[in-house]
Amino acid sequence: MTAISQSNPLVKLDLNNPKFQENLLDLEKVERNRVLDTLKKLRKMTWDQVYRDQGLKWEKITSVRPTKGIDAIYSLRITQARRATAMREGDFMRFLTIAPDHDATYGKK
Repeated sequence: MTAISQSNPLVKLDLNNPKFQENLLDLEKVERNRVLDTLKKLRKMTWDQVYRDQGLKWEKITSVRPTKGIDAIYSLRITQARRATAMREGDFMRFLTIAPDHDATYGKK
């Protein structure tokens, strides 16, 4: 297990984006609970663990240009059926959306 230190801090979650909240609250109860399980998992992880976790599949989205002030947008598997978009800002993972399907995450629909 990776040691937690100042150079390898635990991930802090920012769930305050209105679009993310709307997507989350619109999910069916079972799917919403799966998202919450993933969020609980993320709170216990360091950034190095997030980058290496094969289940999350954290990856940079190159098909969508981020808005001004955002270096990059990333996608991660939030449940088996859905991906979320997020950005990293310091220790924070700031969630942006939960896509209705895999392709929508990458701007293909």
